[in-house]
Amino acid sequence: MPYDIEPRLLRAFAATAEELHFTRAAARLFVAQQALSRDIRRLEQRLGAELFARTTRQVTLTAEGARLLPYARRVLAAHEELAAAFAQEERPLIVDSATVGVTREVLAAARLAAPDRELVARFHSGLTGAAREILAGRLDVSFGRLAGLAPAVRARLDHLPVRYEPMAVLLPADHRLAALPEVPLAALAGETLYAAAGNEATAEWTDLAERLFEGRGIGIAAPFPELEGDGEFVRVVRKRGWSVLASVEFLDVPGMVLRPLTDPVPLSPVSMVWRRGLRHPGLDALRAAARELAARHGWLTYPQGAWLPEEDAVVMAGR
Repeated sequence: MPYDIEPRLLRAFAATAEELHFTRAAARLFVAQQALSRDIRRLEQRLGAELFARTTRQVTLTAEGARLLPYARRVLAAHEELAAAFAQEERPLIVDSATVGVTREVLAAARLAAPDRELVARFHSGLTGAAREILAGRLDVSFGRLAGLAPAVRARLDHLPVRYEPMAVLLPADHRLAALPEVPLAALAGETLYAAAGNEATAEWTDLAERLFEGRGIGIAAPFPELEGDGEFVRVVRKRGWSVLASVEFLDVPGMVLRPLTDPVPLSPVSMVWRRGLRHPGLDALRAAARELAARHGWLTYPQGAWLPEEDAVVMAGR
């Protein structure tokens, strides 16, 4: 086994193994596809093993490729840690944030506690999409429902449980349920709610809605193109007259009211998520802020009789 394999070759292999598509892997690494293919061939020559099975329709890992992948990931994580330790200037930490809610509070608290750290906010709608950006190195930290991600993706991420966030429904002001201070789930039977169906970046949220609505006679609005930005979301929701599955902390929408859901109280589990092996003082500040806020506000206190999928309970408990 050679001992002088360049990290570049392992990055090319790991990206291709995760995308199973040479064009997408090359785009992810910002290199030409020809250069990527050349690095894969060079790595195969060094190892004396074929790593991918290629046909005109698909790319798959060979048994040797599957065996190499976990080793390559560990080497690359160690290489990133080494580079960070000796960096001459600390780079900004890119944090997925929103205009309201847990993520905004954690980011604001971290900035206040560590004013010398550069924490740059960037908005990604949904943890599914944000996780792809994290693993590609274009984003450092995001927040959301970790159990909604594929196991292979979760295996490459670390997380810190932050909050069991009660869910709510956003209703048109003239809706039959709008006058209620809170809305029992049973009262939504026969209703159709928007839950971001069709948006691949927020697949974990749509999945949570499907689990919640199952057996309760509540429908999910048909798939609709991804809505980017608060302004566009407000415009489309008002135009189409949708009721929306939301959390208790949500943006204000003129002409609509936000009502907590009850009987039982459904929970949206929120974790802080980052790439496994990432080291950065800004990440330390974010984790400290999240822990302090969770303790102060009781965010991780589980309400009696609440609703949460078992898989989410396991992930939030760290089991």
